[in-house]
Order: sequence, then structure tokens, then C-alpha cells
Amino acid sequence: MANSSCVTEFLLLGFSSLGELQLVLFMIFLCLYLIILSGNITIISVICLDHSLHMPMYFFLCVLSASEIFYTIVILPKMLINLLSVFRTLSFVSCASQMYFFLGFAVTNCLLLGVMGYDRYAAICQPLHYPILMSWRVCGQLISTCIVSGFLISLLGTTLVFSLPFCGSNKVNHYFCDISPVIHLAYAGSYINELVIFICGVLVLIVPLIFICISYGFIVSTILKIPSVEGKRKAFSTCVSHLIVVIIHYGCASFVYLRPSAKHINTSGKDRLVTVTYTIITPLLNPVVYSLRNKDVQLAIRKMIVKKGFSTKTL
Repeated sequence: MANSSCVTEFLLLGFSSLGELQLVLFMIFLCLYLIILSGNITIISVICLDHSLHMPMYFFLCVLSASEIFYTIVILPKMLINLLSVFRTLSFVSCASQMYFFLGFAVTNCLLLGVMGYDRYAAICQPLHYPILMSWRVCGQLISTCIVSGFLISLLGTTLVFSLPFCGSNKVNHYFCDISPVIHLAYAGSYINELVIFICGVLVLIVPLIFICISYGFIVSTILKIPSVEGKRKAFSTCVSHLIVVIIHYGCASFVYLRPSAKHINTSGKDRLVTVTYTIITPLLNPVVYSLRNKDVQLAIRKMIVKKGFSTKTL
């Protein structure tokens, strides 16, 4: 692909317009990145080590946390380097690779959130059939489907973008190689490609979101039928964390990607601010929300801390 294009590398403008404030942003984003890594690694470790959390809901959360780690690794290290460097270039192939892996993990996350919504529906609305509906075999198949579908869709989107001719400016008005700012630089003939990408975006974002809404419609209906107030509270508390993450993730992603034409998009401050929300804030919120809202995870974390402290004293 690189041989058929005049552009051999892209310049990521990122936050270069902010001047000396980039150093402040570097410190902020570095701290957030370290919290994202430590938080998600903690969630994965706790779920793997505590046998009481070996159930489908936490299995999906573990996979989501792992996906969030790789999702941020694709973007944030390069962004942090660019905040301190004047050399913000990425080769043609590196830009395509970054877009491919970013979209792959992003789409996988969207599908995982849909599967997690179905898991909550099965647990609350079909409790007697839950062991069959969400057996470990079914969970493995669902996870595999999410990952394979995510990266196939990503491959399609990345191919459509980088099959276009890039013979003009190579300045990407963003802090990573996202679809809109890159396709904005295409020389010509991008209408069909944009249309296919837009349709894929609708399918990836709207279909799982509709599925989640339908699932929660049944969930709310079932919860309202529970006679005790404590029973209602306990049933709904298992869904709140998932709902918070869904609203933030789908809301921000829809704002950026569900727009029909990249050529008429001003990929400036507003888009970058929203993109920061779902590339940094959402992966940060996942472990925070799930650990603060979920008593089982809180108890498992305390047990792990106490056990580690006891082991240290023994040594």
C-alpha cells in the first residue's frame, strides 16, 4: 500500500498548538495511564486468583480489562512521547497498524459490552436456565466471536482507509491515526469508502446498543416484579456498573464515528476532547466503577491485600 501513495509518513499534530501546556498534559496523561494499567491489572489478578469470582460476569469483565490494557497501549505511549518530542511522525505502515489495532480492540470492547448486557439479562430474567445459557463453553464462544469479529471489521475499515491515494498533506490533526483525521487527507475518491465505514460504524455501535437496551428493558420489568425492596436493590446493583460504562463508551464513540462524511468534519479540539474521554477516561473508569460499585470485587481485593500483607510479615 505504501508504494502506491505519495505520502510515506504522517505527522501527528496532537496537542502541539498548546505549546508549554504539553508538559502539564504529559504529567496528567502519564498519571492516568499508570492508573489505567494498575487498575485493570488489579481487576484481572483479583478475578483470576479469587475462586469466588470464577463466574461468567467476572470472566467477561476480566477479558474487557485485558482488552482495555492493549487498547490504551496502542495509543497512549506514542501520545506521551509526542508530548515531549518535536518528531511526531509515524510511517505509513505504522499509522495503518495503529489504526488496525485501535479499531480492533475498540470494536471488541463494544461487542463485549453487548455480551455483558446479555449476561445480566440471563442472570436476572432466566436464573433457572442461566447455567445452560452462560456455560463456560458458551462464554468462550461469545468471547471468541467478539474478538474475531472486532478485528475483521477493523481490517475492513483500515483497508478502506489506506487503499485511498494520499498525495497531499500528511498532517494528521489528531494525537493518533484515527479514521476521520486520516481519511480527511485522502486525495480523492473516498465517498464509497466513507459510506462503507459509516455503515460499519452504525452496525458496531447501534446494533449492540439496541441489544443492550432490549436486555435492560426485560431486566427492569423483571426487577419491578421482585416483591422486596432489598431484592430489587441487589438485582439492580449488579447492572449499575455496566450501565455507567455503556453510557460513557457508546455516547462518546457515537459522537465521533456516527457522522456520515469525514470530509466535512473539523477534527479539532472538540473531537480530540471527546476522543480523550473514550480512549483514556473510559479505560480508567472501568476498574474504578466495577471496584467501587461491586461488593464482591471489593471483598476479593481486601482478601488479596490482607493475604499479601500476611505473607510479607511471615517472610
